[in-house]
Amino acid sequence: MNCKRIIFITLLLIILPVSRPGLTLLAQAVPGKEENIPFLVTFGKDAETSWGYDDFRQIFFFTIPREYTGQFYIRVFDPDVGGEHDEIRGDFDTRTFFGVYGGKGVDPDVNQQSRGLNKGDNYREGTLLASRVFGNEARYDNKWFSFGPFNPTAGDFNGKWNSYIFKMVVEGLSGDDGNLYRFFMSREAESNLPVEGGNAFTYKYTFRMWNDFKSVAHIYPYVDSGVVWIKQRNFDWDNDGYIVVVSRYKQGISLSVSGENDWEEDRIPIEAPEIGSSLDFQFHKAQGALVKNNNVVVTLESQRGDALPFFSSPIGGVPVYNPKITVRKAPKPK
Repeated sequence: MNCKRIIFITLLLIILPVSRPGLTLLAQAVPGKEENIPFLVTFGKDAETSWGYDDFRQIFFFTIPREYTGQFYIRVFDPDVGGEHDEIRGDFDTRTFFGVYGGKGVDPDVNQQSRGLNKGDNYREGTLLASRVFGNEARYDNKWFSFGPFNPTAGDFNGKWNSYIFKMVVEGLSGDDGNLYRFFMSREAESNLPVEGGNAFTYKYTFRMWNDFKSVAHIYPYVDSGVVWIKQRNFDWDNDGYIVVVSRYKQGISLSVSGENDWEEDRIPIEAPEIGSSLDFQFHKAQGALVKNNNVVVTLESQRGDALPFFSSPIGGVPVYNPKITVRKAPKPK
């Protein structure tokens, strides 16, 4: 049995009501290239929460710009549960649901339950356009499966973003194994050809870190106008290395890391040069005894209780650091 570690991180952002940036990035791969994350992960509903979190689902939103009129596909790499990449516990007996939704009820700005952050939420709201349940099926192992084709107008139109929104719901229906997979939004069914201007985002991100000491995972929350400070919380890190936040202004602020089954948190001030750009939260593994199969769960929340999305590719690009800024310890929240 593989040793599992789960991290829970919450970023609390103080913001004012402002408009969001347009979704103009060419971010088709999920996880994105800049994130350096090998796989998303969803466990079967019978797994221990210390392996796969308590809701055993993952929800991603895909955006198609209004100007794009062609068809597209949402492709899934290695959707089955078994074989080369997935995480076994006993025997592979897990079944995973993948469903693509469009139409009214999908837009998470209008319907917050679509985000699926709270127990009891109707996170499957919308029109089910395509779905499939995967089990231990060798023909899908280490291969791509394409949902579609879809027409952009089948999505839920968001005027602020000038884009049609589609939702992918992944849910562990049974079993206790971990399903590791990736997405790609493509113009073609048999290859990964990006849709110009498309993007992808989520409100709760569950992913696998690399099983090596050198690879550093990244997540990129966007700092909008009115942000004063952010509060980060992490749970059950088991002291597996360290977490650093960097930006245009910050060369690096080291964050408190948690031990076994406990919480740590910091308050991180936001400076004027950081407004309108992304922060870079970096996850560095401890050197020495390698902690394998480390899964991370991340959420972003405002002081009003609103969940904040983060994107597969950082809005504004990866922060360019000022080499004169030194690392300092983040202060404890008051």
